[in-house]
Amino acid sequence: MGNVLGTTRVFNHHVHTAYYWLAILDMVLFIGACYLATWLYFLSAPALLPDYINALPLKAALFGGMTTLAMFSLGMYQPRLREGPNGIILRTAGAVLMMTVGMAVIYFFLPGTQLWRGMFVYAAVIAFTSALITRLVFINTVELEQFKRKVLVLGSGQRAANIAARMRRNSDRRGFRIFGYVRFPEEESAVESPRIFSLDQPLSAYVREHNIQQIIVALDENSTELPAEELIRCRTMGVEVMSIIDFFEQEAGKVLVNEAPAEWFIFADGFKRKDIGSWVKRVFDIAAGFLLLTMTWPLMLLTVLAIKLEDGWKAPVIFRQKRVGLNGRVFEVMKFRSMTVNAESDGKARWATANDARVTRVGHCIRKLRIDELPQIFNVMMGDMALVGPRPERPEFVRELSEQIPFFDKRHCVKPGITGWAQLNYPYGASVQDSMHKLEYDLYYVKNQSLFLDFLVLMQTAEVILFGKGAR
Repeated sequence: MGNVLGTTRVFNHHVHTAYYWLAILDMVLFIGACYLATWLYFLSAPALLPDYINALPLKAALFGGMTTLAMFSLGMYQPRLREGPNGIILRTAGAVLMMTVGMAVIYFFLPGTQLWRGMFVYAAVIAFTSALITRLVFINTVELEQFKRKVLVLGSGQRAANIAARMRRNSDRRGFRIFGYVRFPEEESAVESPRIFSLDQPLSAYVREHNIQQIIVALDENSTELPAEELIRCRTMGVEVMSIIDFFEQEAGKVLVNEAPAEWFIFADGFKRKDIGSWVKRVFDIAAGFLLLTMTWPLMLLTVLAIKLEDGWKAPVIFRQKRVGLNGRVFEVMKFRSMTVNAESDGKARWATANDARVTRVGHCIRKLRIDELPQIFNVMMGDMALVGPRPERPEFVRELSEQIPFFDKRHCVKPGITGWAQLNYPYGASVQDSMHKLEYDLYYVKNQSLFLDFLVLMQTAEVILFGKGAR
């Protein structure tokens, strides 16, 4: 049972299989909701049901697919979702509302796919109810210990302490449970856990006796000799053995920059730049950028008017600022101006902070909704940026951060993006420490980039906008 909540790789990206099975189950239930809604709708006139049911498969599949995508975009298939019952209800209701808007657009262009109004209402209510029920059952199931794989950590020092300190919540450990931390001679323990012990028998015998399914090697450098022969024996027994760096990449979608040696970057899978992949991504960025411009130009026009009304008709609307892009090349990023005209009149670069006094009233609103980022679509069209990638930093901050954070320059191996993996997983950063944590997610993206991961990021950006994650 321990592999039920395991992970697998889809186009290099680590996915938790149980949540994708949940998505498939939801889609089947949402399609079934259309059929049940149709049956309920024709209860008063059952003779008309056979004629309508023949045209239902395409309509039901479209309804089920759109509802599942809306649920996905609001984070309902994220293993680390930290929401109580009220939050789940709110997100599910938001997904149904988002699906309704999306279906209205589709029905406008493809009227032949339209469900009758009363039938659509029935289907939406049934889908909402079924989603809440499946989540209630699923969440209570994934929290059961017998469905989690047993993990044994070799080491109890500073490296092992990363697991105890940075994966404290149950939502961080939904796929596994720490069986214990093995303390080695001459190792100074840094883990705060009652499950620290020393082995009085061979590692392979202990693993077999306690049915351990995964071993995480987290020994501090030079603290003790790696028990290579025993680890090989464990692997031949079918037990997965991995480093703490690979473990965090798999379970948390990040690269521990403070623990990763230079040779890891040399030998690790990923970090590949393919010409054909770059060309396909460029075509995707141009097509999606054009679509975004088509959809958002009325909103951009309203933003221009709002800025002019607040600051005067002569006030600038577009703010240009130098940022560091692909291979360290400096370019000018375009944004709607959200701060006062002379926000940095002394020429000194500053981090944006919470409740920043330099932010205007209109600026506060467009930052929360990420509207200020829309002019960057033109940066994408010109080739300076991509839709998905690490957020571009100012040259002043890049110089500072490169001196203090290892491997910071590796984020410039890809084009910067309007949105990115770090924006989905970490709130707004305004310090060196925050930048280091965001870099961990950026390096995961650089290592495992693909159109599939870009699509996932774009879909989940709706959650960032609607729930204000990372906005400042």
